[in-house]
Amino acid sequence: MEIQKTSLLIVEDDKFLRTLLVGRLKEEGYAVTEAEDGQTALKILGALEPHLVVLDLLMPDIDGFEVLRRMKERPALAKTPTIVLSNMGSAEDISKAKAMGVADYLVKANYTLDDILAKIKEVLKATYF
Repeated sequence: MEIQKTSLLIVEDDKFLRTLLVGRLKEEGYAVTEAEDGQTALKILGALEPHLVVLDLLMPDIDGFEVLRRMKERPALAKTPTIVLSNMGSAEDISKAKAMGVADYLVKANYTLDDILAKIKEVLKATYF
């Protein structure tokens, strides 16, 4: 798979962080779609099957756990690797997300953009290469 054809969905309600992350990923050559909330993410996922999803958990309307649950219900999305990027860092939240099959769980405060990019590349490599 060529990196130019690798599609990512970034689901993040923090506009500043979303803009930074999307900009950086586009610079790296990824095809990036963005959603500012869970409801928008689900609409996008109805039309697009990205290679990887970066998902915030705490969002208005539909939270990230519900997005994950609905992804797992759809065969085309059930195995899509998902990296949670959240401020919610409790052991309970991490365990719940991992039990739902996420590829990794990153607490926002502990990672730089470079770290997040490296994790995306690592998960893509492990999944598709």
